[in-house]
Amino acid sequence: MALFKKRTVGKPGEWYYCLKHKTVEEGPECPAKDRFGPYASRQEAEHAMDLVRERNLQWENDPKWHDAPTGRPDED
Repeated sequence: MALFKKRTVGKPGEWYYCLKHKTVEEGPECPAKDRFGPYASRQEAEHAMDLVRERNLQWENDPKWHDAPTGRPDED
């Protein structure tokens, strides 16, 4: 008996965006490494890449991620 069962069919209403096929799928059809989600609706999954672009832009412009390099404490 397997300890972990592979879920082959997703729940109705779970939507994913497949990065490999660049398509929206209901339920996880492709491996987790190739998809974003779950999303609450098909429309949300269709706009997954827009959300990724928005979040990347926010991250790139976040001053907390662009601190000036500091020397190591033992270099003084």
